Amino acid sequence: MELRSGEPSGKAKEREKEKGKRAHRDSSREVLEWRESFDQLLKSKNGVTAFHTFLKTEFSEENLDFWLACEDFKKTRSKTKLASKANRIFEEFVQSEAPREVNIDHETREITRKNLSGATSACFNEAQAKTRTLMEKDSYPRFLKSASYQDMTKQAASRGTSKRLHT
Repeated sequence: MELRSGEPSGKAKEREKEKGKRAHRDSSREVLEWRESFDQLLKSKNGVTAFHTFLKTEFSEENLDFWLACEDFKKTRSKTKLASKANRIFEEFVQSEAPREVNIDHETREITRKNLSGATSACFNEAQAKTRTLMEKDSYPRFLKSASYQDMTKQAASRGTSKRLHT
């Protein structure tokens, strides 16, 4: 708790309490926004965490991990690091029999392999788009129907209701 000079401790406690209410309100709104679109879920750090936790229960988190690795890869500026990261991502997720192989077709796998020879920040774009589509059409609807997400939305809705009752 931050005390401002000359501020009574009661005021500081009041500010902290209000900050906590805003955070709950924001997180409640955020949870409910995840069902609006897959993009909303992916934009939210908490949404990605909740979705990842759900995917682990289905033993299918490799698609999201690959998508996140590609997002991080796109931010790489060093040509040397770009090439080494590209190879690591390919070996971990894309090549046939990779330890965490993503579900993409042979043609996309081959295009991605060829893209490695001149690794650019776009070399995984096609494979990333395919895994994103797969998650959006398959895993995301199951996540929205899951008990864990339903519980989160009920908690978010009840926080919204209790807030309206107390203001």
